[in-house]
This record gives sequence, C-alpha cells and structure tokens, in this order.
Amino acid sequence: MRFNSCKNRKIIANSDSYPTPANENLWPQYSKDSTLFKLWSPNAEKVILRLFRTGNDSESYVSHSLNKINQGIWQISVTGDLNGTYYTFQVKEPDKWLNETPGIYAKAVGVNGNRAMVIDMKGTNPKDWQDDFFPILNYPNEAIIYELHVRDMTIHPQSGSAMPGTYLGLVETGTTGPNKIATGIDHLKELGITHVHLLPTFDHYAIDEANLNTPQFNWGYDPQNYNVPEGSFSSDPFNAEVRIKEFKQMVKIFHDNGIGVILDAAYNHTGKTEESNFNLEVSGYYYRHWEDGSYSNAAACGNETASERTMMRKFMIESVLYWTKEYHIDGFRFDLMGIHDIETMNKLSDAVLEINSNALLYGEGWTAKDSPLPVEKRALKKHTQQLPKIAAFNDDLRDGLKGSVFHDNSLGFVSGAMHTAESIKFGIVGAIHHPQINYAHVNYSNTPWTTKPWQSINYASCHDNHTLFDKLQISRTNVDLDTIIAMDKLANAIVLTSQGTPFLHAGSEMLRTKYGEHNSYKSPDSINQINWNWKNDHTEVFDYYKNLIKLRKEHPAFHMTSESDVRKHLKFQKTNDVLVSFTLVDHANNDNWKNILVIYNASNEKIDFKIEGVWHEAVSGSTFDLKGSRVLKSVIDVPALSMYIVFQK
Repeated sequence: MRFNSCKNRKIIANSDSYPTPANENLWPQYSKDSTLFKLWSPNAEKVILRLFRTGNDSESYVSHSLNKINQGIWQISVTGDLNGTYYTFQVKEPDKWLNETPGIYAKAVGVNGNRAMVIDMKGTNPKDWQDDFFPILNYPNEAIIYELHVRDMTIHPQSGSAMPGTYLGLVETGTTGPNKIATGIDHLKELGITHVHLLPTFDHYAIDEANLNTPQFNWGYDPQNYNVPEGSFSSDPFNAEVRIKEFKQMVKIFHDNGIGVILDAAYNHTGKTEESNFNLEVSGYYYRHWEDGSYSNAAACGNETASERTMMRKFMIESVLYWTKEYHIDGFRFDLMGIHDIETMNKLSDAVLEINSNALLYGEGWTAKDSPLPVEKRALKKHTQQLPKIAAFNDDLRDGLKGSVFHDNSLGFVSGAMHTAESIKFGIVGAIHHPQINYAHVNYSNTPWTTKPWQSINYASCHDNHTLFDKLQISRTNVDLDTIIAMDKLANAIVLTSQGTPFLHAGSEMLRTKYGEHNSYKSPDSINQINWNWKNDHTEVFDYYKNLIKLRKEHPAFHMTSESDVRKHLKFQKTNDVLVSFTLVDHANNDNWKNILVIYNASNEKIDFKIEGVWHEAVSGSTFDLKGSRVLKSVIDVPALSMYIVFQK
C-alpha cells in the first residue's frame, strides 16, 4: 500500500525524534477502586477515552479527555469498579481525528475486536491455575512439535466433539471417531507428541465473530489485537472474558496431559495498514518505510513492522512475556522471523527464557520480499549462529526430502531425486558443522548455520504449501498408493531420527490431504479439516508414526545436545543417491544402546548392507522391536523405500 509520500517522509522524520518511554507501563491497570488508562501518542494533540456498556451496538455513556504527562504519554485514572466495562481511545493528530481503537495493549475485547474491555484477569483463571506447570525439557530437541489449527482438529462430523472448532473442543477427552478410534487430545496423547503449535490464536480480522453460524475459515495471519485470544474459537465472542477463560482452560488441560502449547506469533506485520491499531495511536511509527515514504512490505501483506524501533521492540517483548505469564504459554513460532532484527530477537528470547527456561522459540528464517532493514541485521536462517537461544526452520532438509515446495514436479530424496544426500545429511546433524558433509552440495546453504543441533527445526511439511502426501502424489503421478505411503513414512522417519528438533504437520500421521490445494489459508473446512476416516483407513501409517515417536523418546542418541557430541558420536557410513546411513556410537547422549546403525533406503529395491559383528534388529519396514529380539550378522536385507535400524547392546 502506498500513500502520500511527502506526508509520510515528514512522519518518518518526526518519529525519529519522538520520546520513547521504554520502561513505562502502558497496560490498562485495573483495581476495584479505579482503572488507569494510558496511551503513548507523542504526535497527538488530544486523546479521548470512551466507555461503553457493551462490546458492540451501543453508544458510549461517558467520555474523558486524557492528560498529556511526559514523553508522549497520555493517561487518566477513572474511579469506580470498571470490571466488564468496554472502552475505546481516539487520537487527534495535527491534521485530523483518527478512528477509534481498543489500544495496542488491550487485554480483552468484544466481538470482532473493535472495543477493549476492562477486566480483572484473576477472575479468568481456571481452578488450580496457580499450580499449573510448564512441561519440562532438558534440551529443546527433546520436544516433538505438532502444528495444528484449532478448528481443523474437531470440525469434521466424525471428530466426536461436542464443541467442534473451539478451544474446549480441542481438549475434550473421550472423543472417538469411526470404529472408536481416538480423536482430539486423546489422539495426540496416543501419538506421543510433546507440544502443540497452534496456528494464530491471537485476535485476527479474517473471521466475522458476529456471524459464526456461517462456516468460516482462515489461518489467522492478519493480526488485529495481539494480546487477546481469537473469539471465533470461543463459545461466546460477544462476552470478552469468555475467550480468555476458555483459552486458559485449554492450556491447563493440555498441561495436565503433559503437552506444551506454542503460539504462532505474527508480529512482523498487521492485518490492516492505515487503519491498524498501531497507526490509530501513532501514525507511521511502528512500520518501516522506503525513502519515498511508502510502506515497505517484506511480509507481502501490505506492510512490515519495525522491530528495531524502541516502542515496537518494547511491545513485542512485553507481549510475549504477557502470554507467557498470564496464559502459561510454552513457546512461540515467529512468522517470517527474518523481518525482525537480531538484537530484538535476542532480547526477547532472554526475557522469555528467564520466566520459562523450557520455552521453545523458533521461526521462519526468511522474508517474503525485500526490506529496508539491512540484511546483516535481519534474524535470517543464515544468522542463526547469532541467535543462540532461537531455532529456525530447515528448508534445506524439507526440500531435500520431497522436492521444492515452489515447483510441483520437483523431487526429493524419498521420491527419486538425484544428488540430495548432502541435504539429508545436513538435516541429520541439525545444520551444524560436521566434517563428513560437503556443504557445497547442500540445497540452499553452503555453510553450517547453527551452533547447536536443536536450532534446526526439522520438518517435511507444514500448513504452508502442499501436505506431504499431496506433494508426493503430485510429483510422482506414475507410482501406486503403496509406494507413496512408503515415501511418506520414510520422509518423517528421517525427521524423527535426526538431531534437530522434529516438527510434524497435523494429520501427516494419517496421510492428510488438502486435495492438491497448496495455499488453503481461506479454503473451506472441506479442504482444511482433519478427516478422522483417514486414521481409520491408515491405521498402519498412524502406528508407524507412533512407533517413530516412541523410538525417539526412548533413545536420547537421536537428540544429542551439543555440536561436539554430534561430531564425536555420529559417523556417516555408506552414502549415495538412494542411500544414507550413519552410526551413533559409544552410548551417544548416554543411550543404553552402545552403537546404533541407521539406514535410509530411498531406492525401489531392497539393499544388501554388510555389517561387522553382532547386531540386533530394532526397525525393519513397519516392524518395530526395540528389544532387538532378532540377531543379525554379516549382511542386512534393507527393504525398499524404508528406514532400517539395528543396534549393539
């Protein structure tokens, strides 16, 4: 979006000289006796506070002019118990009145997020909230992350949910699908994942919360109110406290079942530009611009925020801390993290980990378009070594496994591509330096980009682009279903036996399809929903994924903690276009198996693999026997298109 460049060059010039009260508490401060309202708007000539009885369809019953105190802060203390009272701010800048806004620090909002509400947050806590706990991780790559959309998991008629598409439906226990298969949270527990990654659940624009009887879907990457849960997943979006109570209850139930909750955070852009809540407080300040005054657009959504600016940095850090403390969130995934600056991301990670040392922090180490922020300051994948407490998605492995996400016919290691072995090896070691990798032949990186293996988020698919199953079908139209299934299983077998932090797209364990749709951000439920018939139809695939997760959890050799340990204990063996093999030696990471041999066979034929000494078979095809009942010597027959694992005691 472009607008009057002369005006905006003036805004940019002025904003550089704004006072920036980085330590000021700008959140609404409630007590039974009074509520303190604050707004930072250094360019304002006047600020009005309006109070309402309801969150929509009512006139304000009183208004107050805020007082300008110092450093661009406007405030007023209103006496009385305002719990449950809705409000808006309106700012007058030198040339005009801006539209009303709930304020960027709103803690509660009414339907469709247009009005904030004063709230006693203590009254929203579930029973025993004070005893709720963060799931404990010794190291991040002990986690097994499962990315899902709240609505997808329960909206199908056979999900068995009494509250489909909602926060509470997601954690409803005892739900079953066809042939009494477990669904919902019981399915997640059966699978064995450790963390759910929720696609955006902050309040966003795309869904009309006042019209939920009409089915609506959106991923939610159009932020409106960053510090409030999305209302369309609640049982009553008109009552501002309901979404808060139900979101907390969801987190509590996940925690009670040993599952952490990660939020997808899109601080890199806003869903609106001119009329965003940021611009309705301080025009232009929170965004980056080109020299001609136009908005820059590294997010490809119309704008990009300026994390390097003091008050945007303050907002981002305080927002993630608020979710961590108030909602007991266990981590954050940062959308297009390359738009943010390195300094901000390091300050943010330090702040979150000080509260929750087990928090998982990771993001997309790229931008969608160019940015005025100098490349050397961007939190890009290639700069992960400068982000010591944050992980990045490993697209080198992703596309090495199954082919480029941008080209339908592109192939990967599991689907028959040549010359992908080094990208697979790169993912296996977690993108660290390893002397047996030829980095010149890695997909997109000619050098290591992590210093710790857990900093590589290893994955084969996510909500973006085709599902793994669809990508394999589209790129290999000349093979049968059994072959596609074998490729699918091998792809995530590699993910779950690599040293990085594993990440699974919801439904991949039952061959999820979106029927060829590669960008389902606003597609209907018929495209996006988890169809629980898939689990019933592909029980063997589900069991395979479940056993992979069990294997990883029981054997710490698959999630070593340091770069030096990986180099010491992980030794690559035979490697070619259709075969990657390696050993994990000398009780790696205190594993009770002394030596482990892992073989990935991407060929359409079985392979005779010579071994020395006595080994015990743990995984062959779809058969798992972690006790190693079968003893092997001399030669192993590795089935076609499969992972094979043997060990020495």
